[in-house]
Amino acid sequence: MIVAQSARLGGLARYVGRPLALLFAFDVAVVVAYVFAGWQWLSVPDVPLSLFGGVLGVLAGFRNASAYARWWEARTIWGGVVNSSRTFARQVLTMIVATQATASRVDEIRRKLVLLQIAYVHALRDQLRGLPPWDELTGLVADDEIARLRTQKNVPLAIQQIIAVHLTQAYRLDYIDSRRWSNIDRTLATLMDCQGASERIKNTPMPRQYDAFIRYFITVFCLLLPLAMVDNLGLFTPVGSTFVGFMFLALDRIGRDLEAPFENLPHDISLTAISRTIDINLKQMLAEEEIPEPVASIDGVLW
Repeated sequence: MIVAQSARLGGLARYVGRPLALLFAFDVAVVVAYVFAGWQWLSVPDVPLSLFGGVLGVLAGFRNASAYARWWEARTIWGGVVNSSRTFARQVLTMIVATQATASRVDEIRRKLVLLQIAYVHALRDQLRGLPPWDELTGLVADDEIARLRTQKNVPLAIQQIIAVHLTQAYRLDYIDSRRWSNIDRTLATLMDCQGASERIKNTPMPRQYDAFIRYFITVFCLLLPLAMVDNLGLFTPVGSTFVGFMFLALDRIGRDLEAPFENLPHDISLTAISRTIDINLKQMLAEEEIPEPVASIDGVLW
């Protein structure tokens, strides 16, 4: 997620990149052919660019609003993951009780459950980004359990299953009563809802025809710009055409960047920073000695 507070014109131009350079080169070619080669037939001033551009702006704006809604839904879902992870840790640390004889055993169960929740968050992030989670799980999950997890297609789901098994064992040993066990189970169900919603966004892209048609229309519009402007602007056509084209190309790029918030790209939601926040919070609740540092932005990007 980009967190830089300001943007320079050069950076904005690089954001659009190759399409903008190609448009400028095409504009220059049209001007040279029209002004110096005498190709008067290139001028088509009667093209209703204002009408075409207005309709195209509405379509691109609607697509971008839909893409931003997906991006913001993803961020809202992971806000729920943060809250539910904290709730789960609080419930585990306060609702699983012990007698004096079982204190050490219960403390071990509590710590293991909270560390498994941290592992669940890291595994879910890596699964959404298509990355292997094993380095993140080291120290959070037992080695024998990691070996079993390597055989699973859905690692975060398997980790939650391990959590459920440990909670069931605690219930059978009378470390937790049925009412408190039910409350913790509801928190796990909320986390599973968040996982399912994240996977829905990840596995359901924007309709390709919806995205492709707008891109084609913007391409045609940009190609018509210098042809409609060259008769009035002459040598200044590349300035006006490239500037107007830049706005539409930027709109198209923004929509495409926002529509997929889990691709491990600079415009994604900051899953690494969110996961690290959960890691820090839950280890502080465990009173761990080694607490990781928050993730810092790199070149204006918070991963």
